[in-house]
Amino acid sequence: MAAPAALTDYSTGEHVDSSINVHIVPRLGSRKLNSVTPIVVERFLDERESDGVGRGNQVNIFRFLKTILRDAYTKGAMADDPVKGVQEPEYVRAQVAIPSLAYVTKALLVAEEDLALEIVMMAGCGLRSGEARAVNVNNVVAQDVYRVREQIHSNTLKLAKLKHRKTGEFREVPLPRSVREAIERYAEKHGTTQDGYLLRGPGGYFTEGMERRRVRKLFANLPPEGGVGMYGFRHYFASNALGSGIPITDVAESMGHKSIEETYRTYRHLMPGRITKAARILDAGLWEAA
Repeated sequence: MAAPAALTDYSTGEHVDSSINVHIVPRLGSRKLNSVTPIVVERFLDERESDGVGRGNQVNIFRFLKTILRDAYTKGAMADDPVKGVQEPEYVRAQVAIPSLAYVTKALLVAEEDLALEIVMMAGCGLRSGEARAVNVNNVVAQDVYRVREQIHSNTLKLAKLKHRKTGEFREVPLPRSVREAIERYAEKHGTTQDGYLLRGPGGYFTEGMERRRVRKLFANLPPEGGVGMYGFRHYFASNALGSGIPITDVAESMGHKSIEETYRTYRHLMPGRITKAARILDAGLWEAA
């Protein structure tokens, strides 16, 4: 089964290839298209569950398979809709693990310098790890504004467009003074590439081996804290922003989420008192009870 063109853009191609080659082809690749029915697809999904594939991956695998099969169906290669009535696996997001400020501070002390700057960009500006690896002095477009233009792709390890953005699109995020100063200190000490990038390995911008080694060393030197991993530093940004009263719409924009619903689903537990506070504020502008 080949992926239709709609699935093979630069940002998703690696994930599509993995879903097809690891999951779809071994189970369904030998079947004739007309033998793939909704019952076959449902059985395929049940097997993914039995194999222990995570719900998030199940959702992605099903979406890729659905796109491939629907593409074949609409082009007349299949007589009946092969996914008609098939329910998408439900992805129940676990509550995220958010490190404390003390934990973030400790991490910055024990991390190697390159990884420490990556953590600063994630915790201070809400960048994804790939975006943090592409930190660039030229992206500081004002004293308090950082322009996120690209990322280091997790599979190709090359510069790539931002997630949920078209090539050339960017987003601008608040740049705290402490983060700007960390960028300046690193640039003064280590220099930059000709085009302004700070983090790079001997053969290029970064290598996955360098990253894995630094991350393993970091967490080996930190006390365990409720399942916190590298992505926890980005969660810390959301927690800090929402806890400081920054509107969730602004947080969603800074983090580059596809929609505010994603931000709300992930971080709604950080806003338990918002409705009560809103009720008190609104009450002040309403009538007195008779």
